[in-house]
Amino acid sequence: MHEWMSDNGHTPHVVVDATFAGVVVPEEHVSDGKIILNISHSAAHDLTLSNEGIAFRARFSGRPYDVSVPVQAILGIYARETGQGMIFSQGGDRPQPPSGDNDRDDRPARRGSHLKVIK
Repeated sequence: MHEWMSDNGHTPHVVVDATFAGVVVPEEHVSDGKIILNISHSAAHDLTLSNEGIAFRARFSGRPYDVSVPVQAILGIYARETGQGMIFSQGGDRPQPPSGDNDRDDRPARRGSHLKVIK
């Protein structure tokens, strides 16, 4: 997704669960337990994308910071210009959302997207 967005002139951003163990991000930029990170090549220096996670160096409020995000903490990726992207389902070690009524089937309750359309 990152490569496709970059190749098409879009700016990839990831939504991260900042409360997940192993996430290293500047706490002052976390809001409601989440942080949105610009992972474009111009913003994320020495960017490493792997099956284990994302790591890069970036500036936050003018100060350099080494960011590290385990892949399990990534909630989604989207293009800033269009807002289109992908939200990832919850994994096995993540808590499941409350199911609501007991007479429902065993499928997890669906939540609305946390992404906003910005014009």
